[in-house]
Parts: sequence; structure tokens; C-alpha cells
Amino acid sequence: MSSKAETSHDILLQRNEDRLLDFARNDRTEKTVGGLVQWNRERSLFIPGARLMPTIKEPGGTVSDDKVGPQMLDVEGFIERSTSHFEKNGFFEKEIARRTEEFGHIAHVWSTYESRHNANDAEPFMRGINSIQLFYDGKRWWIVSIYWQHENPEDPIPERYL
Repeated sequence: MSSKAETSHDILLQRNEDRLLDFARNDRTEKTVGGLVQWNRERSLFIPGARLMPTIKEPGGTVSDDKVGPQMLDVEGFIERSTSHFEKNGFFEKEIARRTEEFGHIAHVWSTYESRHNANDAEPFMRGINSIQLFYDGKRWWIVSIYWQHENPEDPIPERYL
């Protein structure tokens, strides 16, 4: 989708998507050490049955030996996996680029991010790309899935996603 909305549906998509992604980012990823995560607000963004899927390497595996794949989590599984880490280490994610495509009631967002432990850290400890699938039910956009991969030496972020 171009940066200039062309139809009322495009405008609605942009407003809802911005609100949804900003809401998700502000309530899920900006955590101070010892801070509480607003998980009920997080839950409200996802359609029932939604998935969160980090790309992980198997222990001792590398991308080159094909020991990499998605870890399939439902929302509660993601919360269980993340809570103690977020509370112990802090986590601040900032979107640095976005590409959106939309058709009818579905949308796909490529969201490039930088992650820091503290908001004032000079450099990110990690960057990557979120692949976010959304569904519009006629009233609002729901997250259906988020699939992400961190940047690494074998997979640098392509220029088109920056």
C-alpha cells in the first residue's frame, strides 16, 4: 500500500493498523526491568487461535545445517515464555521500517525492528523483521499471527526492509 491512502478502506486500514501496531508495541515491548507487562491488553489484540512464532535455532544448530525453524506458540505460550525475561532484562522494541499490503479483509505487514534492554541504550542488542498477518472483521483489525526472525551474520536485513 502506498503511504497515501487512496480509499476509505485504505484510510481505515492505516488508522487501525497504526493503532493496533502502536498498541501492541507500547504494551508488549516497552518493558523496564522489574516492570509489569499488560498481558490482558496484549491478549485483546489477537484473534482466538492466533500464533506467535519466533524463528529459533536448535541447540548447537546453525542456519547452514538447516537446524532452524519456527517455534509455534499461542498467546498464552508466548506470555509464559516471555514474562520472566521481560521483567528481568527489560525490553524496548522500536519499529524502524514498515511495509504493508492489503486485500479485502486481510493485510500483511513487514515490520523491521530494533531491540534494546533500556530505552536509552545507545545501540540495539538485536534487530529483525516481524511478519504480521491481520484480519479485518468489519469493525477492527485482529492479529492472526506474528512470525519473526532476528538478524544474524548469515541473514542480514535486506536494504528493502530498512
